[in-house]
Amino acid sequence: MQQLSPTEAALVGAIDPAPMLARVEAWCAINTGTRNLAGLATQAALLADAFAALPGAVHMVEPTAVEAIAPDGSAVAQAHGSHLVLRVRPQASRRLLLTGHMDTVYAADHPFQALAWTDPATVNGPGVADMKGGIAVILAALAAFEASPAAAAVGYDVMINSDEETGSLSSAPLIAHLAEGKAAALTYEPSALPDGTLAGARGGSGNFSAIVTGRSAHAGRNPQDGRNALVAAADIAVRLKHMETAGLKINPARIDGGSANNVVPDHAVLRFNIRPKAEDDAERFSRAIWLVCHEIEREHEVEVHLHGGITRPPKPLTAQAEQLFGLVRTCGAALGQRIAWQPSGGVCDGNNIAALGVPVVDTMGVRGGAIHSSQEYLIVPSLAERAALSALVLHRLSGGN
Repeated sequence: MQQLSPTEAALVGAIDPAPMLARVEAWCAINTGTRNLAGLATQAALLADAFAALPGAVHMVEPTAVEAIAPDGSAVAQAHGSHLVLRVRPQASRRLLLTGHMDTVYAADHPFQALAWTDPATVNGPGVADMKGGIAVILAALAAFEASPAAAAVGYDVMINSDEETGSLSSAPLIAHLAEGKAAALTYEPSALPDGTLAGARGGSGNFSAIVTGRSAHAGRNPQDGRNALVAAADIAVRLKHMETAGLKINPARIDGGSANNVVPDHAVLRFNIRPKAEDDAERFSRAIWLVCHEIEREHEVEVHLHGGITRPPKPLTAQAEQLFGLVRTCGAALGQRIAWQPSGGVCDGNNIAALGVPVVDTMGVRGGAIHSSQEYLIVPSLAERAALSALVLHRLSGGN
């Protein structure tokens, strides 16, 4: 604390963890699985009320239309919840972006729905770390930052989307719009490790569906007249695994399709995910997958239609990003918090923001762990810790001491 100015000490000293915890407990009592539109609407209304305490205007943004591939290969509209945006001092010449998400991976019928204290400093529950705890950090940090004398000269946007857990497909245009012209961004995914370590460089991610159309025939009388779509889809899956390199991981995840045992199946959909480490890896894959599809069409005499793409570009640790990470580390040291970072195989909205040339630290949320499982937990003292860290980072980003 000796490295804090009196203004900074007052700034972080005003953070009260009690209302932060109360918000997390209330928010986590609402199921906000990405497909639970009613739950997301309830959560969004509570968030709008909470963020209305800050200056600026809160409004809800309708999701961009998104199509998904059904098991029969047809494209169907996929509904999403609205996204919350708070804009503060939009005319300021220096502006920042803070992002979070209200959705979780736990569907309305998932058995994991309630909070439970595992010890006096740890609470287990759906979304406590990923990332309703992070949203509480955003709100508390901004409330503290508004008391900074530097705040009046700086503007910021806050976006809380409803579809991060499924790739932010309906909010990606909104993220791109809000990131434009921003000096820096902070995203409130939980820390990469329970000790507060941040995620540095990230690989990318893309989800694809290969729709294979063959020709049906009787499996006993005239199988030679058929073109087996299921076999062709399986061949694509095997070839995809052979395309893996040190910089590219590929996961064939599911094949939909098939028919009765006595029918040559004329339809199949292969779903797969790719994880390119760098942009070059992503570009090589984009060229190679079309060659694979053409080879499958020729060899199996089927049609292959590829749907999807890379929705989370790789996020390298650029010089600008390293400067921002350095500022976070310096602020952490002033607060007695040791801040380090390491590469991560996961992806988030930070990937989208970094792809637009905006430096971002995307694990400014709470300390916790076991996310995406029924063991998900929040280390409760980290609510105030991380709010203080963000408030100080915002203060210094804005020209404070």
